[in-house]
Order: sequence, then C-alpha cells, then structure tokens
Amino acid sequence: MGKTITFKRPDGKDVHGYLAEPANAAHAPAVVVIQEWWGLNDQIRGVAERLAHAGYRALVPDLYRGKSTVEAEEAHHLMSSLDFGDAASQDVRGALQYLKAGSKKVGVTGFCMGGALTVLTMTMCPEADAGVVWYGFPPLEFVDAGKIKAPMMAHWAEQDGAFSMDGVKALEEKLAAAGVAYTGHRYLAYHGFANELAQGPGRIAMTQYDAAWAQIAWDRSFAFFGRHLG
Repeated sequence: MGKTITFKRPDGKDVHGYLAEPANAAHAPAVVVIQEWWGLNDQIRGVAERLAHAGYRALVPDLYRGKSTVEAEEAHHLMSSLDFGDAASQDVRGALQYLKAGSKKVGVTGFCMGGALTVLTMTMCPEADAGVVWYGFPPLEFVDAGKIKAPMMAHWAEQDGAFSMDGVKALEEKLAAAGVAYTGHRYLAYHGFANELAQGPGRIAMTQYDAAWAQIAWDRSFAFFGRHLG
C-alpha cells in the first residue's frame, strides 16, 4: 500500500501526493502519475500501485489539493479551475524532482486531463526521461514540441468524444516536425478505455472501459518504460 507524502514545488510551496513503492525501492526507476479530471481517487491510486508492483516508484501529485468527485459537472469545474501551466511546471515538476533524488530515471504518465498535462510536462520539465500519454492533449498552441527532448508514447481512442482524431493527427504532425522520438498507438475504443470505473451504470456517456485494449496499452507502456527508464 502507498502513503501520502509532502514534497516541494520548484517555487518552494508544499504539495501532497500519493507515493507507492516496490518492495525494493532503493535505486528503482520512477514514474509521476497524473490524475484524470476526477481528482486523486482510488482508481488513480490503483494506477500507482500497478506501477509499484512492476518495480517502479510511483507518485501522484494532488493537483486539486484534496478535492475529488464522481460527478462529471463538478469534475469539469475542478479541471476548469486548474492552472495547467502551473500544474505542469510546478506540481508535476516538483514530483519529478522529488523522485529524481532517489531514482536515476523518472518518467511521467497521465490519463485524460492528465494526458494533456503529460504533454505539457514533456515541454516544460527537463527532468522527465520518458512520457506516456493516455487519450488527452492540451490546446496545440501551448505545445512547444521543440522543447521535448525525451521519448514519448501515446495511446489514443479512435471513438473518443473528448479528444478528436483530427486533433491527435495535428499534434503528431507537430511532434514529427520537431523531431520528437514519438510512437502513437490507436485503439478501436472510447475515451477512458483504461479506466476500470468507466463501465456499468456509473460511467459517463462518452467513456467505456475496455479490458482487452487496456491490457495491450499497459503492456506497451511497460515495455516503453523498461527501455527508457531501466
């Protein structure tokens, strides 16, 4: 089981986060995990635990400062109130720096809103050694692809009602033009296909969990992190 910790942002402010570590954490590689718009909930803690079981130290920064929700309207409000540039350059960078103190290589991954923040983090945080994006990207005018120096992988849902494939194509063209070491995978799936909560009566309409595609995407992600983080 993981634990709640406090770490410093580059500007010196404190941030809480959820840290999950493998049994032998000394010198293990690490990954910052960025939440969906729901907040730091049990599902995203489970992602950190999954990484810990695979041998990674995993830290989820609490971007909403203790708030989380299961209601889409409130989630949209929380996400809309978040300063994405500050979250990436301060909260996530602070998490990267915290992990880097004990791990030689540190990656970053995020889902939906966290996927968008992963893209921004790759442009803003030189500490990131690799990034895996799950079905999310920021407005493309904020993506300075020339600043991305680490390899990147992304998982996109072809039937995504939140992030269009046209937007994915435009992002990928930007990455290619900047010479980013990037691999993109497309899945015949809906938004949130790797979120176990996106099934049954509680899910929101545009999302749908798909266990088979999620497993393939995770296998690819672990192979990618294994190559680039050790």
